[in-house]
Amino acid sequence: MLVDDLTIIVAAGNGGKGLSAFNKNKMQLGPSGGSGGHGGSVYVEGVSDLGALTKLRYTKTLKAQDGKNGHQQLNDGTAGEDLTIKVPVGTVVHNLNTKTDAEITAVGQRLLIARGGKGGRGNFHFRGPENTSPTEFEEGRPGEKFRVRFELKLIANVGLIGLPNVGKSSLLNELTKAKSKVANYSFTTLEPHLGSYYGLIIADIPGLIEGASEGKGLGIKFLRHVERTKILFHLISAESEDPVSDYKTIRSELGAYNPALLEKQEYVFVSKSDAVDEDKLKETIGLLKKHNPKVYPLSIIDEASLKKVQTLLNSIAKESQIEES
Repeated sequence: MLVDDLTIIVAAGNGGKGLSAFNKNKMQLGPSGGSGGHGGSVYVEGVSDLGALTKLRYTKTLKAQDGKNGHQQLNDGTAGEDLTIKVPVGTVVHNLNTKTDAEITAVGQRLLIARGGKGGRGNFHFRGPENTSPTEFEEGRPGEKFRVRFELKLIANVGLIGLPNVGKSSLLNELTKAKSKVANYSFTTLEPHLGSYYGLIIADIPGLIEGASEGKGLGIKFLRHVERTKILFHLISAESEDPVSDYKTIRSELGAYNPALLEKQEYVFVSKSDAVDEDKLKETIGLLKKHNPKVYPLSIIDEASLKKVQTLLNSIAKESQIEES
């Protein structure tokens, strides 16, 4: 099960307490209390593992190590170890206390989310000309503690969208080495799947239905993943009794969730084109072209139609490389 939304408490380490002590060696009298070590901080780091959040599924609180107390003879306490939380690339980190958000967009990117407490000073640091034998010391300061929500939004070059059972998983499997579950019933795909086509990341977004933006079916859980895809491949079954209605249903749900989704570049594919006769296929393509001129037939057993998809992906890959250079 893919965990793509969870909330936990993160706590940085507390600073260690400073010490009040005095040197007992002859000719070396004076304050010798060391300072406490700083508490460890909490970081998040981007990784390529899509299921990284699953490891935190039953976690309530994550805490970095406290700093150690100061010692005698001017020996400071050791600092607490930092805690690094691994999250998938595409995770949005919501600090629910400060109402601030940050995004992890690259593997290896690190983000400080809770700073460790500063260690308290020992009495050695309070000495002065008028106070040669200070007894003052400081307690360590508490580390920051926040309630944090991790929300995964897949970052993909191409997102496969459409009603349930239109062939998205089959297409992903055919184009990549992904192993999405395939069966002839609705909601076969219960979580997003990713595949790589010569460096292009393709995301199979679970089937949406009318009312998805309001939580029906699989709900808005997967609509968030469409937000981060650059290009949409919209699949509509050639066997549909009303392909235009199918098209409008998905478009309506995208717009209801976030109007910006309607601005994404979209290609429409009439899937399972081998299951209908040529006249029916031409009629369906003609109807859909009134709403989007980029409409193509698709069958995973038809090499010509698959070649068209591959040509489009090759073009997208080339454009992506130009943008990055």
